[in-house]
Amino acid sequence: MGIFPESKKKDELILVFNIGSSSVEGALFWAQKSKVPKIIFSAKEPIKIEEKIDTNRFLSLAVQSLEIVANKIYGARLGAPGKIFCVLSSPWCVSQTRIINLRKNTPFVFTEKLADELIQKEIKLFEEEHLAKYVNAENSVRAIELKNIKIMLNGYETPRPLNQKAKELEMDIFISVSGEQVLKKIEDVIRKYFHFEQIKFLSFALSSFTVARDMHAERENFLLVDIGGEVTDIFMVKKNTLRESISFPLGRNFLTRGVAVGLNCTLGEADSFISLLKDGHAEESTAKKLALIINSLRAKWLEKFQESLVNLSNDISIPAAIYIIIDRDLADFFGEAIKSEQFSQYTLTESKFEVIFLNIELLYDSVVFEEGAIREPRLIIDSIYINRLLAKI
Repeated sequence: MGIFPESKKKDELILVFNIGSSSVEGALFWAQKSKVPKIIFSAKEPIKIEEKIDTNRFLSLAVQSLEIVANKIYGARLGAPGKIFCVLSSPWCVSQTRIINLRKNTPFVFTEKLADELIQKEIKLFEEEHLAKYVNAENSVRAIELKNIKIMLNGYETPRPLNQKAKELEMDIFISVSGEQVLKKIEDVIRKYFHFEQIKFLSFALSSFTVARDMHAERENFLLVDIGGEVTDIFMVKKNTLRESISFPLGRNFLTRGVAVGLNCTLGEADSFISLLKDGHAEESTAKKLALIINSLRAKWLEKFQESLVNLSNDISIPAAIYIIIDRDLADFFGEAIKSEQFSQYTLTESKFEVIFLNIELLYDSVVFEEGAIREPRLIIDSIYINRLLAKI
């Protein structure tokens, strides 16, 4: 599953879409040999939040937001992209690091053919395991991403394993799959505006992990927490390798719905009340009631987060460094929850939690913007990752 054939262009115009569970974002950027992408145009459209989640309706709303973003980028008339990428977050794709083991009594030769057979078998198993997650996907899923993480022969990591003999083989591979119906709807919308046969799908899990890892190479162990509209994804990184992942269905929209129920108001009014409280402009009586509701919701989210960490790994300790991806307006809510003393004392962390937001300020020196392009952390992360991918091929 190669990315693309080698490009001879020095700089290339790239189009990237980021589809999450709260919004769809898109950007045109120049992939540059300097490895610093230059974003020349970007757009963002929220995915409408509704009181109850219906799978088909949710996909339809996401596609509508994608159509608006694609139309804005097309209408900017800034040039035809050379390549198109689409980066997916939960619930639109599922990612996992898979460990393949092979042991024989007599030595065997590690070949490309053997590796491919083992990998294809593992992809098929992974697809079958996750078919249930895509009940509306015409009973079909597609592997969209495959990355070899590590190969060990006879218990030793081997950078050049081809044609070597061994009795024991371990391959760590990262796989992402998505529902065929989801991918087809996305492709149909994009191709209405950009006539591309090949649209390369990626996972936000791998792009955000790679950018976080490369920013602080000395930090080998960390957690990566992506808080979307409907889902919170947690990824554990050990020795610079994406090892484990887990998700729970509470994201930023959980807060909006909880406030709407608590104050008996609409979802739009709930968002307004949250903003007023955050800015210190809520009336005193409303602020007191709202604070009680939000503290209760924070406790519920924190309980699920802690439960997920317990189930995430059999490791004795959990990394203390936590990279968080969340919209700026709710960074304090989730950041303070994770850093709270009450939470820390119940978990086997390496030390007190250190929360690092993968935000515009942290990523500022890694990208260049043309005037007028909106600055969105997810688009910055995607453009950095894709720029590096293209520089390697």
